Amino acid sequence: MAVGICYPKGFTAGIASCGMKRSGKADLALLLSDRPASAAGVFTTNRVVAAPVTVSRAQIHDGIAQAIVTNSGSANACTGKPGMADAWSMVHATAETLALPESHVLVASTGVIGRPLPIDDVVAGIAQAAVSMTGTHGRQAANAIRTTDAFPKLAQGRVEIDGGGVRIGGMAKGAGMIRPDMATTLAQVTVDAEVEPATLRRVMRDAVGGSFNAISVDGCTSTNDCVFILANGAGGVVVETTRQVKALTAAVGELMLDLAKQVVRDGEGTTRVCTYTVTGALSAPEARAAARGVAENVLVKCALHGGDPNWGRILAALGAAGVHVDPDRVAVAVGGVPIVADGSGLRGAEPAAREALTGDEVAVDIHLGLGAGRAKVIASDLSPDYVEFNSGRTT
Repeated sequence: MAVGICYPKGFTAGIASCGMKRSGKADLALLLSDRPASAAGVFTTNRVVAAPVTVSRAQIHDGIAQAIVTNSGSANACTGKPGMADAWSMVHATAETLALPESHVLVASTGVIGRPLPIDDVVAGIAQAAVSMTGTHGRQAANAIRTTDAFPKLAQGRVEIDGGGVRIGGMAKGAGMIRPDMATTLAQVTVDAEVEPATLRRVMRDAVGGSFNAISVDGCTSTNDCVFILANGAGGVVVETTRQVKALTAAVGELMLDLAKQVVRDGEGTTRVCTYTVTGALSAPEARAAARGVAENVLVKCALHGGDPNWGRILAALGAAGVHVDPDRVAVAVGGVPIVADGSGLRGAEPAAREALTGDEVAVDIHLGLGAGRAKVIASDLSPDYVEFNSGRTT
């Protein structure tokens, strides 16, 4: 069945095992469009950048791509000139194997930082993956790019645009090193509409802002973050008017949010996911900084894990977020239960607020009372399992 990145028309995927995973399972995925596609991408803002990020930034500059090769198990980050050569070797091998222009190949890697790629095995794996290309390998590709993920992350959907159906699909990986900075993970999205590269870049920018840029697990930004989108036109729908672009952006944003939430839900040791919404900030950037400051605060995350409506930790995190805050205007609600008004706790609110924090997915709403800025961050709790997982093995 065609799912994930293979759900839209004209996309196929192949997988291979190159020995980078101790389990011996597939660790390389190859995505192919049956024709050149418009392409857009966003990348990590970490200044320590993996070789595949540098390569793909250059490759995607012209806005056209046809294939993406992704390996897991080795990040190919902090590997010097040999690592850069290896990333280009992945591009060259993919182009040669699939008979594509080298400029039409993007590359991504994920895994342990500082570990060199077994490049000969990877090149052989690319040839192996090419032989297995099919439209039913969407789930297998999502599994191949997993590292510490507990489950593969896939999504697909269909949107009607002026009477024509447009299919959208995607896959993502991520469970640790997740912070809302440009991409926060590896993700790939496919669309079978025809979209000009400049328009697709706007769609990507707007869609990623409310999805992958709005999640956090541990506040750590990876060296390898990248999100790609390919639009190949195989479905026959042309997206060009303002109304059409708006409809596509909404649909892509919804799919990306689905994938982003799966990443948070899979956060290493995660037991509870919270949507922090900040309103009434002086500006949208300040709202975003405030939401992030609360969502990534260690004490707040611990309280979330314990289901403790400790609003004092929330206010303290707000005050340290580097944004304008008037304590006497702050209001806080947990799961729709008001617990703070005018900067003071509401007597008798704790039992209902504690009950509201018992679910797997909860909400904290913060109003600053200063302006019209608003933002959301979706974040996980901090459990003993996260500490045990990340202290007990190299990831």
